[in-house]
Amino acid sequence: MLAAKHADGPMVPAEPSEAPRIVSLVPSATEILAALGLSQYVVGRSHECDYPPELYHVPACTAPLLKTGDISSKINDTISSLVTSGLSIYDLDLERLRALDPSHIVTQDRCDVCAVPLQAVEVALCDLGLAQTQVVSLKPKRLNDIWSDIRRIGRIFGVQGDSLASSLTSRVERISQQFGSREQHTPKSVSCLEWADPIYCAGGWLPDLISAAGGIEVTGKAGCDAVEIECSTLGDADPSVIIFAPCGFNLKRAYKDLKLLNSRSDWQELRAVKTGELYVVDGNQFFSRPGPRLVESVEIAAEILHPKIFNFGHYGKNWLRVPQPAVSRDTTTTNPMAV
Repeated sequence: MLAAKHADGPMVPAEPSEAPRIVSLVPSATEILAALGLSQYVVGRSHECDYPPELYHVPACTAPLLKTGDISSKINDTISSLVTSGLSIYDLDLERLRALDPSHIVTQDRCDVCAVPLQAVEVALCDLGLAQTQVVSLKPKRLNDIWSDIRRIGRIFGVQGDSLASSLTSRVERISQQFGSREQHTPKSVSCLEWADPIYCAGGWLPDLISAAGGIEVTGKAGCDAVEIECSTLGDADPSVIIFAPCGFNLKRAYKDLKLLNSRSDWQELRAVKTGELYVVDGNQFFSRPGPRLVESVEIAAEILHPKIFNFGHYGKNWLRVPQPAVSRDTTTTNPMAV
């Protein structure tokens, strides 16, 4: 079997007739390509690539093999079974891929749950006789890795990735400088959760994101995978703030899944729940997606942790505060996400 070609260096400038034909199999990569002004060259995407709207018309090359509307525990069990068996949770449309004849495929090899596994992409290209297609594989683990990926993609396609990455990092730095300049600033302890049943703490770039917003992640480790934890672990860590950011769920679905946590007596005893420092965010569009909008994710976290300092306008659209258990619905503002 011929090995797929991996692209790392700059692309050789092409004539208009030889312009790149890019298939993006990761939502974050699609956003990076669009932010770099490469939308016109994207000829295929994954079924989960839902931003920016200008790429809605691009044909999808993947489909899910599990029911995303299932309860969280069933989704987790199905994914675990498939991954353990060495199977993908996505279907790759080989005939569409053959017809698109891409010059480049942008994918990732960090998580088999987030996209079609890299090995499956490489096998498909060889089986389809597309050995000349170059594979650009991303593997972000920390926040700075995302900015490095933007620079790398810029180099490969001959556009200014450095300026975009610098602009994004400057926005994050301005947020950190603003709360850091305040006297007597004490970072809040935070636990960011990526799943409800079972409970998963945050990993990867999320602890960096929380740190950039002025908090300290106390259950997850930066650069490491998200791992299953017991509610007692949350009790021992005693975070002053809990941010619920389930991977792959929008704000409404995330708020709905809070029922799984609120039904637990040990959850109700957590300090952050008792004091009303429990928040739900759109993990699908923001926290879980390692692309340019991680800057907005830092803004969301900054609004949550420092409401007297920051107001970027994300509340109600991208995050919500969960009322304290003792507060009745009659005395609280109607929540548009309540189900």
